Amino acid sequence: MIARNVCFRRKYPEALRRKTVARRTAWLEDYVSQILDRNVHDIANIDQPDRLPRLLNVLAEHSGQLVNHSSFGAALGLSRPTAQKYVAILERPFLIRTLAPWPTNRLSRLVKTPKLHFPDSGLLAALSEEDEEAVKNDRSRSGAILVSFVFSELLKLSSWSGTRVSFSHYRTKDQDEVGIVIEDRRGRAVGIEAKASATVRPRDSRGLNQLQQATGYRFMRGLVLHDHDRVTPFGEKLQAAPLSILWSM
Repeated sequence: MIARNVCFRRKYPEALRRKTVARRTAWLEDYVSQILDRNVHDIANIDQPDRLPRLLNVLAEHSGQLVNHSSFGAALGLSRPTAQKYVAILERPFLIRTLAPWPTNRLSRLVKTPKLHFPDSGLLAALSEEDEEAVKNDRSRSGAILVSFVFSELLKLSSWSGTRVSFSHYRTKDQDEVGIVIEDRRGRAVGIEAKASATVRPRDSRGLNQLQQATGYRFMRGLVLHDHDRVTPFGEKLQAAPLSILWSM
């Protein structure tokens, strides 16, 4: 199915031209090394540049999760402020991206912490040492990679659109969430969840239902993208849909 394949695509043509997984991974690792060696030193003076590749691997383990600089730093013996500085450095050449929480002051139960994503799901797969064969029988292993792929595709679509939009995530303290919220300048909102499974369950739409209630008439659409081949309505303005709908939005 689509979810098992597209999330491992690399956006770099040079990597795609390598015929084996090992060669593609080697190219990506070399690319990251060049970015860190050349670009990062131009961005900022840092005391421990050798920690950056290791930090990138730590971040890959937390892709799709809430940013926790204390945890990132502890894994490498770095202080929280240093880890926060290094994460910001890695974000500048677009190796990673943080997704802000949905901006509202009306709901006190919302989590106010950004989420971590990798703009290139192929790079994330390489850093996580995952490949298509490894996840064929275990869809859960591709979850974070799939979410990064969807986020990356939505960023590309927004760059081609004539409508200016912002991206955020919605998450409550009860852990109900919408992975990606897209809003235009008039506040009209679309919520998108991505699931590696072929089946969508009622709990998968709880965050979308809450976002719909919070935004009212400004809620345009809620989608659960998953590993299937048909569109299935499951509520007003709510649908479960195949990943391929991304290319028809």
